[in-house]
Amino acid sequence: MRRETALGNAPQERQREIMKFITENGECLARVATSGLHLTDDLKARILSTFLTLMNLRENLDRSNMRSSFGRSGQIR
Repeated sequence: MRRETALGNAPQERQREIMKFITENGECLARVATSGLHLTDDLKARILSTFLTLMNLRENLDRSNMRSSFGRSGQIR
């Protein structure tokens, strides 16, 4: 998914699937992280690392969409 979003070659339908994946997994991680359960330091680190990965994926997707919105002249297509 990271390569698909970084290159900007993913079709619109695939971008929607990736966005849904990011949203669902981010919400699940947030629930686990804020549930009040005792989590080991290793598990906390893994949750934070996964959040960072999802954030980077979202940023790549947003950047790809911005590139495709502007033509060479800088005008919105």
